[in-house]
Parts: sequence; C-alpha cells; structure tokens
Amino acid sequence: MSNAFVQAAVILLREGLEAMLVIAALAAYLRKVGGGHRIISLYSGALAAIAASIAAAWAFAVLNSGQHSDILEGFVILAAAALMLYVSGWLMVKQDPRGWQDYLATKADSALAQDTAWAVSALAFFAVFREGAETVLFINALAVTEGGWSAGLFGGLAAATVGLAVLFYFINLIAQKIPLRPLFIITSAFLFAMGIKFIGEAIQEFQEQSVVSFTEVKSFAWMQSLGFNPTLEALSAQLLVILAALATFSVVQRNARLVREHKAMIRSAKP
Repeated sequence: MSNAFVQAAVILLREGLEAMLVIAALAAYLRKVGGGHRIISLYSGALAAIAASIAAAWAFAVLNSGQHSDILEGFVILAAAALMLYVSGWLMVKQDPRGWQDYLATKADSALAQDTAWAVSALAFFAVFREGAETVLFINALAVTEGGWSAGLFGGLAAATVGLAVLFYFINLIAQKIPLRPLFIITSAFLFAMGIKFIGEAIQEFQEQSVVSFTEVKSFAWMQSLGFNPTLEALSAQLLVILAALATFSVVQRNARLVREHKAMIRSAKP
C-alpha cells in the first residue's frame, strides 16, 4: 500500500466526514425545529456542491496538464497549507459543543427565517463545497509532492469514496449521538500537522529554483525520512507559524472567556 494511497484516502475520508457531519447535524436541527420538509433541499444543495467540486478537480487537471513549474507548485502547496491551517483553527475554535451547537443553530435559523428552500439549499452547498474545494486543493498538492497522479493516489480516492458511502448511512442513524468534540480536536491537530509539513515542502520547491536560500540543519537531518524539510529556512518559517497559531488561539480563547463572563454578568443582573 503506497504512501499516496494512504494519504489520499485519509484526506478524502477526513474532509468527507466533516462535510457529512455538518449536513447530518443541520438535518437533525431542521427536523427538531419543524423544518423537515426542507431536508430534500438540504441534500440537493449538498449534491450540487459535490458536482461543483468534481468540476473544480477537472479544471485543476486541465490548467496544470503538462506544465511543470516549481514556483507554481510552491504557491499551490502554500495555498493548501494556508487552508489547512485555517480549517484547523476553525475546528479548534468550534470544538466546544456549546459553541458548535450555537453555530449550527445560527446558520439554520438564518436560512429558516428566509422561508425559502433556496436558502437551505445554498447553506448545504457552501458547507459541502468548502470541504470539496479544500479536498481538491489538498489532493492536487499531494499529487504534486508525490510526483503525479499515480494509480495509488486514485486507488486511495476510490477506497475512501466507498468508505464515505458506508459512513454516510451510519452517520444519518446516529447524527445526534456522535461526540463532535474529540473528532474536531483530532481533525484539527492532523490538519495543523499537514499544514506545517506542506509549508516545508513549498519552501523546498522555492529552494530548488534558488528563490529561497538553502541552509541545512544537520542535527535535524532525520526529519527528512518523515517527509519534512530539515533546513533553517523551512524550520524557521514553520516555527513562526506555530508561534503565531498559539498566540492567535490564546487571544480567541481569552475573548471567548470575556464574552461568556459578560453574558453571565448580564443574566445575574436581571431581576
């Protein structure tokens, strides 16, 4: 089983599972608030997003066919890393069950308030297409780092698709019982690690074109066997991103705590 097979399968399973959790949670909420008649619109929007994601994948293949550029590849990988880090942070912020339920309720209530099936359909479309578009970019970056669209990569995608079909059935059965918090934390950590790894790979692409200098750190040479770039430039950039992420998370947590304390004060002040 090749490395491309495993990584492609993991990426598609992870992104697909997140999208299905969102749709299943929204469907459960719609039923709870009396919007069950809009479930068809919800699923229609999700299916449209899948089709749009496939079209995006085709566009990537056409635009990049036969054109090899280390600099372009570097920017593609950086874009993938940025998305991974963004989604990682989003998931970590939403890992509080109360915050996640409030987020879903706000989204669904907004769509229901418009009293139109199009609002629900659009909600599902953008929820799924965001995951689908990210998956396309992640898989494309993986193909770049693995040297092309190999049989192993396509095999991983096919296996993950079958797995997602099975998971979708069970997720719909237990949508209201899935512990979201552990899933969000694990997924967030995995995405963050991949984002950091991709930053090193992007810098390596730039180093190969002498756009960025190359300073090998011999004490970290063992990292190369894990697919990391053991150079001073890559390690410095990765460390800066990690520190920035920690600082941002601390600020977000502090602000959330202050908001909770403020709401608690307002509630206690009411007669």
